[in-house]
Amino acid sequence: MKFSRTFSRRDFIRVSAFAGGGLMVSYALQGSEAFAESTLLDVTVKPFAPNPYIKITPDGLITLVAKIPELGQGVKTSLPMLLAEELGADFSKVHIEYGIQDTRLGSQVAGGSMTIFDNYQPLRQAGAVARTLLIQAAAGIWHVPVNECSAAHSVVTHEPTGRVLAFGELATPAARLPLPDENAVVLKQPKANQLLGTRVANVDNRAIVAGQPLFGIDQTAPGMLHAVYVKCPVFAGKAVSANLDQIKKMPGVRDAFILEGTTDYYGLMPGVAIVADSTWATFNARAALTVVWNEGPGGTHNSADYEKQAAQLGATPGKAIKNAGDIVTALATASKTVESAYHYPYLHHATLEPMNALAIPQADGGMKILAPTQNPEDARNLAAKTLNLPNEKIELKFTRVGGGFGRRLTNDFVAEVAAIAQRVGRPVKLTWTREDDTQHGQYRPAGWHFLKGGVDSSGQLVAWQNHFVTVGLNDTEKAGMAAEMSGNEFPNRFVPHCRIEKSILSTNVPTSWMRAPGSNGLAFVFQSFLDEMAHAAGKDAVEFRLNLLGEDRIFPGSGRWDPSYNTARMKGVLKLVAEKSGWGRKLPRGSGQGVAFHFSHQGYIAEVAEVSVARNGTLTVHRVVAAVDVGPIINFSGAEAQVQGSIIDGLSTAWLQEITLRAGRVEQNSFNDYPLLRINATPASIEVHFIQSDNPPTGLGEPALPPLPPAVCNAIFAATGKRIRRLPIARTDLQWS
Repeated sequence: MKFSRTFSRRDFIRVSAFAGGGLMVSYALQGSEAFAESTLLDVTVKPFAPNPYIKITPDGLITLVAKIPELGQGVKTSLPMLLAEELGADFSKVHIEYGIQDTRLGSQVAGGSMTIFDNYQPLRQAGAVARTLLIQAAAGIWHVPVNECSAAHSVVTHEPTGRVLAFGELATPAARLPLPDENAVVLKQPKANQLLGTRVANVDNRAIVAGQPLFGIDQTAPGMLHAVYVKCPVFAGKAVSANLDQIKKMPGVRDAFILEGTTDYYGLMPGVAIVADSTWATFNARAALTVVWNEGPGGTHNSADYEKQAAQLGATPGKAIKNAGDIVTALATASKTVESAYHYPYLHHATLEPMNALAIPQADGGMKILAPTQNPEDARNLAAKTLNLPNEKIELKFTRVGGGFGRRLTNDFVAEVAAIAQRVGRPVKLTWTREDDTQHGQYRPAGWHFLKGGVDSSGQLVAWQNHFVTVGLNDTEKAGMAAEMSGNEFPNRFVPHCRIEKSILSTNVPTSWMRAPGSNGLAFVFQSFLDEMAHAAGKDAVEFRLNLLGEDRIFPGSGRWDPSYNTARMKGVLKLVAEKSGWGRKLPRGSGQGVAFHFSHQGYIAEVAEVSVARNGTLTVHRVVAAVDVGPIINFSGAEAQVQGSIIDGLSTAWLQEITLRAGRVEQNSFNDYPLLRINATPASIEVHFIQSDNPPTGLGEPALPPLPPAVCNAIFAATGKRIRRLPIARTDLQWS
């Protein structure tokens, strides 16, 4: 067979090297122009794998890699959809590979609603590279121009003649072609998309319904033992002694021992491990365990004291993080002023799958770990550090996650199972009890805001002052994880006279990211107080916000976590939600509408809640309408589910939940005193309206949650005249006023 160009010595070496064990090459390898013929040498190349994301075997099996942990946010479906669209694969027949940590895939962290934002372009390019090679291979076989061929439904078609070749038939010849530059391949125009922007069911739906072992808690291994790990009820306390001899004599118990641990709140904390033949045996033994603890100074901490300290800090000057204009004069000369204090509590992630992991000691001294983690890189690093092993001795596979919400971005449970398995020298499955999960979480930070605002005679917001009291982990100088606030938070840049101060309250409560971190508390405060200012100004709440946003403009950001702010996009969702909700229409007595918006994780979302409050104080949230602009939607089913789920989650946290401390201990135990929203309390109608803008797509796992609490609280005010200034709502007497 003849070639259309010279076959160089370098080409020969490259293809010969690949022919031995299949073609698995990285993007670092760049090829020159494509060969027009289908073969280079009479050698056998196994799979066609032009990059780490795609593999096609000669028998027609198409494997696409879902690189990011699946938490219920839909990425195990949406990421392969991006590949399949550009590749031209029949998505209903592809095999999806999941759970493997691979450095060639880049970051594999599931957090911050960044998955689509980070991977949209690279995955489209990966699919286009593979499609380009398959088309080149087919064109070479048919001796036709490449531009006469197209790929769709897992076949390449020669358009003038209708001839087709399946991807499997093209796998071997395509694998022999040099790789094109991924930055030079032609991507599909959005109007040519056949898969993206449609409704696609979650790829795991059947397996979930059938109860297949997808989740971490489902994993098993031959010879596996079960474990629980008991930590001091006061954070960072240490075990002095325990009735270990008694525990070891209990049925099924194999061992019980104290682990010294470290002072790292996010690693292996001190505790007592119990290892037994079954989860039942470990839980029974845990109930009989008696430990003498050295609680340390944390035993003096109480929520009531935090409240008093926050009030004292709020009454004194804090550290200025923004100071624009002359706030003192502006407040003194304002036509009307409002002063309010807001509070949101610590919150627990309350994942339905409690923390768990499986560790399997290896013959070479290493450890294999299967874990429902959001952050596989950190899990591997932490396990290696805990076991004093090099990273390459740790094999980490991630499973599907039964709820993450940010809790599994840290991997203390992985450190625990690794240490226990190393000690006993056998596979160990660690399962936290629900009580341990509730009382040893890493919580959404509590916050207190002491606000003053002023409007002028025309009803314009001219002054905004906020003293933010946040929490620090045993520190009054540094805010805890996820406890910071940017000086650019809305509406700071939109008010001519603005002063933002911050003070830090030292607590012993470990904090971490929770769904829409920061925004999940801040939006409640800002959008509720804005409603107070609109009421003081005598303005409609939507009109007041549109006037504040002003003309179309873009405020530049400072980086990834402080992106630019586009007022036109925010006004777009605000106008749309007002239209779709029937904003301002007359409602029965005791009913009301509330509006709120927030810019979170690069998503522009506005929501209107419609509620009623009965004379006995019973709250009913009847309807929530959301308008969403996150760029083009990948999977409408997944996107809609994320917005609806965020709204339900936001209502659950705002209405019912709080974590409180007494004598250094978390007072809540389980779902009996940390309740989740029940089905009969969810809104009867949740409507989602997307703006399909041309902006780059961003994530949807988080940005729909922050506007919900203030929208509901503002609706309660419209219905009753009562302001909700502290959460949860359940703490408030909702009698009409």
